[in-house]
Amino acid sequence: MGTQGADEKNGPLPGVYRIDPEASEIRFRMRALFGLFPIKGTLSVAQGLIAVAEPESASTVEAVIPVDSFASGHAQRDRHVRSADYLDSALHPEIRFRGGDVRRAGGEVTVHGELTVRGVARPVVLTLDQVSADGPRLSVQASAVIDRYDFGVTHAKGMTGRRLRIVLDVVATR
Repeated sequence: MGTQGADEKNGPLPGVYRIDPEASEIRFRMRALFGLFPIKGTLSVAQGLIAVAEPESASTVEAVIPVDSFASGHAQRDRHVRSADYLDSALHPEIRFRGGDVRRAGGEVTVHGELTVRGVARPVVLTLDQVSADGPRLSVQASAVIDRYDFGVTHAKGMTGRRLRIVLDVVATR
């Protein structure tokens, strides 16, 4: 962790950090065809804010993810996932995450929040795998497992995996 913009003992300095869409990405991994084939892909982060607070438990994060940024490397599948069968980008063009309630326990740091997909909001816990600050730049890697059924995305049960593992690589600046 850099020394400018960070307190070596406590992490990033308090303040508001704006997520850089060009430097940030969400990667996902799931299984398809009855669990036989892995599918990997990405989503973009259009915008967001990370507010580092003192105490850290009061920190918050907001992020907006455009559904049309879903990309798995297969154009036909990507269009289908964006359709009403899955994410329904025509009616719900954005996925949103709002989190706070940062908890530290047993060496693990988590952010508890609410993910909204297709207009359905459900609790989600992000595990912060890595946080570093260098001057005004904050880099965060976090992960979570998302159950698509929780959000009413139940098309193709068995054919398409129920759970997605996501990894967020986020860069933000003060």
